[in-house]
Order: sequence, then structure tokens, then C-alpha cells
Amino acid sequence: MRHLHRDLDLLKRRILGMGTMVETLTNIAIAAFEERRPELAEEAMASDPRIDEKEVEIEEECLKILALHQPFAADLRFIIAVLKVNNDLERMGDLAVNIAERAAFLCKKPLLSHDDLKIDEMANQVRKMVRMALDALVNQDTALAREVLEADEVVDRIHRGMFEILTERMRQDPDVVERATHIISVSRALERIADLATNIAEDVVFLVEGEVIRHGLNQ
Repeated sequence: MRHLHRDLDLLKRRILGMGTMVETLTNIAIAAFEERRPELAEEAMASDPRIDEKEVEIEEECLKILALHQPFAADLRFIIAVLKVNNDLERMGDLAVNIAERAAFLCKKPLLSHDDLKIDEMANQVRKMVRMALDALVNQDTALAREVLEADEVVDRIHRGMFEILTERMRQDPDVVERATHIISVSRALERIADLATNIAEDVVFLVEGEVIRHGLNQ
């Protein structure tokens, strides 16, 4: 039992380290887009391989613990949650790199004004959701996790509004099509990061309460 707890403590530190890496990568990618800084875009893109390696390491550690200790009850729920969070964090990293790639392109083009798009508000909301989801995981705070679920609706609403505005702009002015398409891709990536933060929050509820709330399920 002592060895199991030691391994679980190590696993917790590793998943929290992964979360910190992905949060940092996401913030750098968003800053590259908002501030039109190609050097930040390059920094973000260079970080992706390390996150991929970290995901594999954590997955292997989970499988090793399952094989060696055959945990049950709360310990088993924790390992399952880590496996799911690990995958979500890796996908967040991929989406952050996508934002960085779009930012690198847009930095080379004339600025397409987007004051009416609320993209800065969306980015701030996504950053907040990622931080809240990770804090909920660290502290096993289900109240905070449920706040993340509510915040996702705001991001979805902004994304829908941005898509409508940019689609109309492209219809009216073919010269903005390429830039607008990249901004839509950034918006979509932010929306997906918010979804993944929501997944993590749902996993925290499962870990602490044993309740499945994904897809509206309650068990």
C-alpha cells in the first residue's frame, strides 16, 4: 500500500506538471496572436514535442500502476481521471500550436480590425477556464469545477458571433477572406480548448464524487 501511495503521489506531480506546461503554452500562443509577435509563435510551436513526450510518460506510468498494484475505489478513479486529463491536456497543446501557427501567418499580413469580434474577451475567458480547471484538479474542488462548466457557455456564444461576423465580412470583401479564415481557425481552437477545460472539470467531479456528468449523464 505504501508503494501505491508513493506512485500515486508521483503521478499527481507529473499530471500537474503537464498541466502547467500546457497552460504556459496556451498563454504564449494567445499572446502571439493578440500582440502579433512571431517570436512567441515560434516559441509555442517549439514546445509541442515535449508535451507529446510528457503525455506518453504519464500514460505509461498509469498503466504500470494499474498492472503492479491493481488499485480499486478512489485510487482507481484517480488513475482513470489522470488518463483522461492527460489526453485532454495533450489535445490542448495541439490546439495552442494551431493558434501559434495562425498567429505566425497573421503577423505577416495587414491587421484585420476585430474590435467587434470580442476575440480578446474570448481569449481571456479561455485562459481563465484553463486556470480554473487546473486549480480544481489540484485542489479536487468540485465547486470550482462546476464554475468551469458554466463559463463554457460564454465562449460558445462568442465563437458563434465571431463566425457570423467574419463570414459576412468575407462575403462583402474578398480581400479579407484569407485573414478572416485564419481568425476563424483561432476562434475555433480557443473554443475547443474551452471544451477540453470543461472535460477536465467534469473529470474532477468524477474523481471526487464518483459522478459522471459528461454528456448530461448523472450516475
